[in-house]
Amino acid sequence: MPHWLIIPNLPSNLGTIATLVYATLYILMEPVAGGLLAPLMLAGTAYANHLTSTYGQTANYWALGLHIFSWIAQFVGHGVFEGRAPALMDNLVQAFFLAPFFVWMEILFRLGYRPGLRNRLDKAVEKEVQRYRSSKTKGNGAVPNGKVNGKAN
Repeated sequence: MPHWLIIPNLPSNLGTIATLVYATLYILMEPVAGGLLAPLMLAGTAYANHLTSTYGQTANYWALGLHIFSWIAQFVGHGVFEGRAPALMDNLVQAFFLAPFFVWMEILFRLGYRPGLRNRLDKAVEKEVQRYRSSKTKGNGAVPNGKVNGKAN
């Protein structure tokens, strides 16, 4: 690779490529929000690459441990506070691709970004929550992963 194409701490490895794919798709979904998130993602990737090059496998072990702890906390949190499995159990694309962008959109909404879109999404979410709650109260109250009669809500 030509020297002028090399960016410090952003080698063409799996992490950098995945970040570029995510950032590109986020920009295509919502250009302003994706454009604001892309530099943060690239900075995080550069820092992760820096830690790996500085501390070697130790950084990877810490990252893996934190990752596993976060997944366990997510499953426990969903089970205790929501009483249902996380979206991972319903849809892998939603869990791995859309969920991080959803969190970013929530942050932007709290900062006043696109209030009309926020209102439309809040109404749609409230409608789905009401449908979930009403289906949960019918029968024995058990709705596996938000599915009623074998169909996703």
